[in-house]
Amino acid sequence: MNLAHLIPIAGILSGVAIMWICYKYMELRVRARALELDAGEQAEEKRQLLGRLAALERIAADRGVHTADQIDALRDRTFEPSTATEKGTVR
Repeated sequence: MNLAHLIPIAGILSGVAIMWICYKYMELRVRARALELDAGEQAEEKRQLLGRLAALERIAADRGVHTADQIDALRDRTFEPSTATEKGTVR
């Protein structure tokens, strides 16, 4: 059997394999960037939720006469729209 015919086929297949590997590498870089952005948004949302929870815990722990006033103040306070509300999620 003459292996000379297989050399061009091996070259073509190795070129295809290299292109496929490069494509997968770029795809992983894009996914990693998207995950980094998503993690940043989730961290910001978590920080905001923990702040709100702390405020509610202070109100619940306060047995004083100002509890109703504090609840009304929180209701009246307007929250700034964020990028998450533009995507359809409620913060």
